[in-house]
Amino acid sequence: MVVLTQPLVENLSHIKTCKYNNTDVFTGIPVIDLLDPEANTLIIKACQEFGFFKVVNHGVPVETITKLESEAVNFFNLSQVEKDKAGPANPFGYGNKRIGSNGDVGWVEYLLLTTNPDLSYQKSIAIPGNSHLFWSLVNEYVSAVRNLACLVLEKIAEGLRIEPKNVLSKMLRDEKSDSCFRLNHYPPFPELLQTLSGRNLIGFGEHTDPQVISVVRSNNTSGLQISLRDGTWLSVPPDPNSFFINVDDSLQVMSNGRFKSVRHRVLADSMKSRVSMIYFGGPPLSEKIAPLSCLMEEGEESLYNEFTWCEYKKSAYKTRLGDNRLALYEKKPQPNPKPNPATSAVAQ
Repeated sequence: MVVLTQPLVENLSHIKTCKYNNTDVFTGIPVIDLLDPEANTLIIKACQEFGFFKVVNHGVPVETITKLESEAVNFFNLSQVEKDKAGPANPFGYGNKRIGSNGDVGWVEYLLLTTNPDLSYQKSIAIPGNSHLFWSLVNEYVSAVRNLACLVLEKIAEGLRIEPKNVLSKMLRDEKSDSCFRLNHYPPFPELLQTLSGRNLIGFGEHTDPQVISVVRSNNTSGLQISLRDGTWLSVPPDPNSFFINVDDSLQVMSNGRFKSVRHRVLADSMKSRVSMIYFGGPPLSEKIAPLSCLMEEGEESLYNEFTWCEYKKSAYKTRLGDNRLALYEKKPQPNPKPNPATSAVAQ
């Protein structure tokens, strides 16, 4: 059973008048107030240093958040037989413990959904109960967080001083955008499993997201960790009132390595359930992914070979969760040619 540790979302009417520091005082994770006049600059810095940050004053309606999380809790509280009717995840639908098709497993169950309601994938997923209400809430929530993702991308463009400012966000707004949405449930795990494993139980293994940008929210249960540049893992305090933003692989490429796709994972909790909701903002399948020419400085060389999102998506599905998917597309430095002895002798 999904057990909530506090009310879904408290009244957030106070947010508009709150002042926030630029970082979380305990972790140093950047906290960006989207109403701050300096938000553009702060977002760029966060993308460069962490590839990850929290946003407040995000504009997503409280009611939209609460209602969908309530429906997610209702779904994950169903019997296993009922939940299995919405699966298997191939790739969309209900999944349990198995993550992808390459042997990765975790202490998690999830619903992976397309954000395009016209695709047959979504129509084939059987959600028990009031499915019309469920899909209506999903569409409402996705629309709101898509707007948030686009706002962040437009602030990135403004911060980088590239034109037009929708050069990134237009990929998510495109009617053929290949975005998706995932609802995760990490059940409490028996302490016996922790004793047997002798370490923290992995809810969702370390990985980067292949898309452009991800928008994450969870209930008030911890578990999310991000990898810092030195390889250490930093626990992210949960905040059900805010959203967390991930830089994804495609944005790393388009920034020519200025931003780094954040490696992250989730640890399971022995006492409390964790429910998270993630919007993965993806471009159309035919979109060419390459460093933005409007961003490249004179003489700057591209670090990546161009690819389409379709090509990258297919290659990503063939890898394990923790693999460096971008390695296949990195331009390798050309070795210096060996000197010709004859010409060297002349030069001397």
